[in-house]
Amino acid sequence: MNTWDDYYTRKARKEGYPARSVYKLEEIQKRCSVLRRGSKVLDLGCCPGAWLQFASRAVGRTGLIVGVDIIELKNPMPSNVRFVCADALTIKERVPEELGGRFDTILSDMAPKTSGNKFVDTQRSLALCGAALDLCAACLKPKGAFVCKLFFGDGFDEFTKVIKEQFKKVKLIRPKSTRKASREIYVIAKRG
Repeated sequence: MNTWDDYYTRKARKEGYPARSVYKLEEIQKRCSVLRRGSKVLDLGCCPGAWLQFASRAVGRTGLIVGVDIIELKNPMPSNVRFVCADALTIKERVPEELGGRFDTILSDMAPKTSGNKFVDTQRSLALCGAALDLCAACLKPKGAFVCKLFFGDGFDEFTKVIKEQFKKVKLIRPKSTRKASREIYVIAKRG
């Protein structure tokens, strides 16, 4: 069996999602309630759009999802989704005018291009998470939530310590749909 064609991949295809990662966000939502009806959400590293689709349904018609990625979004999205083709590492300056101000939730499923070197890949992951955390300071509402994918490795404990200093509640979750060989863990942090 092709390891990339597993249960969650087939389920995503059957349910109309472009990626299996949707089930990671679905589990995070069930366990931590990071998305609310009518809320405004920023999704970093949003391509191919599975998290955008899920978040769109969760916030409903009165909510807004803004997706940001360096890769052009090709899949059609619901009307409450806006897409900005940009680098999340440099978008902070564009937040007020292009992204529309403050958000109730910031999601980051960003992942670096992996090199095969665990140390290098972890450091690249930490850089992306650091950029997402910087965006929280710039545009997350006072009682907002932050969800961030992070590779476990050198620097992980230090980074989670920084998050714990900035947020009231912090959980680490490894969703059931995560592949066994993956070192990814999701940090779920809430300010209020």
